Amino acid sequence: MSLDLPQVFRHHVFCCAQQRPPGHPRGSCAAKNAHPLWEQLGQRIQAKGLLDVGMAWTGCLGFCSAGPLMVVYPEGLWYRPETPADIDEIVDSHLVNNTPVERLVMVLTR
Repeated sequence: MSLDLPQVFRHHVFCCAQQRPPGHPRGSCAAKNAHPLWEQLGQRIQAKGLLDVGMAWTGCLGFCSAGPLMVVYPEGLWYRPETPADIDEIVDSHLVNNTPVERLVMVLTR
């Protein structure tokens, strides 16, 4: 079956907001300062007027030791931003200009 559905978002960003107790063996993105970064991401998306960019906080994305992680679709690119400047660069380069930030892209394998 082929579905011909309208595109809702040009980009859709999923941000891991998983929280686990301190000392948990898997860790979590929240323990690695993810929440302030995701708050900044949402503010930057809004400030830029990017109505065609969706953003959602998610549970665990499965690669806890690599966090904080976010995934940008439709490309399916995984990013590991560490600073507010990284967030700004992802917004300006990838979400505005459709140019991925190669230095922040994570190549993940199972």
